[in-house]
Amino acid sequence: VQLQASGGGLVQAGDSLRISCAASARSFSTLAMGWFRQGPRKEREFVASISRNGDDIHYTDSVKGRFTISRDNFKNTLYLQMNNLKPEDTAVYYCAASDYGLRPADFGFWGQGTQVTVSS
Repeated sequence: VQLQASGGGLVQAGDSLRISCAASARSFSTLAMGWFRQGPRKEREFVASISRNGDDIHYTDSVKGRFTISRDNFKNTLYLQMNNLKPEDTAVYYCAASDYGLRPADFGFWGQGTQVTVSS
């Protein structure tokens, strides 16, 4: 499966941004999907994940109540709506796919990232 994230940019603290991930696989609806990020001088970290049909969703604590992960299986697209952005959200955001689970370690397919920069 090929994954391509897009929609990143430079925003101010408090702003909103929606990033997307287009998947090439016809089997998109059979894959669990997730978002991860890697900030400056930081290790990659889990952000959010969503099950194949969207009924099981997980977030890391730092984004709960601000970020919303969603998917459109007809468009083979994954989304991350980010509200009330903070400078610490600055990172390269990567989408990922898993064919068997929602745990961060389950994700084995990775796309190129999109840069999100939040200025204070």
